[in-house]
Amino acid sequence: MKAKDIAAVIERFAPLDTQEKWDNAGLCIGSPEQEVHGVLVGFDCTPELVSEAIERGLDMIVTHHPLIFGGISKIDPDTFTGRAITLAVRHGIAVYAAHTNADKARGGVTELMAARLGLKDVEPLVESCLAQVGWLEQPLSGERFVALVKERFGLRALRCSDPKGITVRKVGLCGGSGSEFIADALAAGADAYVTGDISYHRFFCDPGFMVLDIGHYESEVEIVDALFSLLKENLHNFALCTSHKKEHNPIHYY
Repeated sequence: MKAKDIAAVIERFAPLDTQEKWDNAGLCIGSPEQEVHGVLVGFDCTPELVSEAIERGLDMIVTHHPLIFGGISKIDPDTFTGRAITLAVRHGIAVYAAHTNADKARGGVTELMAARLGLKDVEPLVESCLAQVGWLEQPLSGERFVALVKERFGLRALRCSDPKGITVRKVGLCGGSGSEFIADALAAGADAYVTGDISYHRFFCDPGFMVLDIGHYESEVEIVDALFSLLKENLHNFALCTSHKKEHNPIHYY
C-alpha cells in the first residue's frame, strides 16, 4: 500500500482543501508513492513517537498536529523538531497530519467535544466550522457546568471565569486555541464557551457569560482514537497501531 492510499482514507473524512490557510496538514515528509507497511497514529509527531515507529518497524506516522508548522530555516538534530525530522527522513518514515481539516470534519475534534458534553442541536458557530454551539439537555448552574466539563474531559482542574450566578443552557466550543471565537459565542447567545489557550484578559466576561479553558491537548486528544478507528475500518489486514507509550501533554500541572 502507498502513502497516498492512507492519505486518501483520511482525506475522505477530512479533505485537505478545508484546512485553514495558515495550516500545514497533509504529507510533510515522504512521497505519496512511498510503499507503506504499517502506520503509527499519535497526537504530536515527537522524536519519541518517531523512535517508537522505528522500534516497531512502522514506516508511516499519522498525527493531529503537523510536525512542520511554519517556516524552518535549518534542520538541527539537536533541537526538538529537528530530531524528529532527522529520524523520520533517515529511517524512511512518511509523516502525515490531519489538523484543522480534522477539527472541522464530521466526527472531528469539535463534534467530538460537543458529543462529550451531550450537546443537542449543534450547529457551526462560525463559517469555518472550527467552532460550534449547541444546547445542554437541561440548564445547569455555572458551578455544576464546571463540574460536568471536568468530569466529561477527565480533568483534575481547569481555568474559568467566575461561574457564580450563571445559568448555562447554550454552549459554544472550539478545540485547541479558540479564544478568537469568544465574541462569536457571546453574540450567538451562548452562556458558556469551552476551548483552550485562553489568555488572562479574556477571563473578564460580560454578566451571564463564562469562559472555560480546558487545555489545548485535553480538548483535542480524542481525535487520535477517531483517526485510528477510521483507518482500521477502511484498511483491512494492515498493520495499524496507536502508541504503546502514553501520549504526553507538554504542559505539566503540579
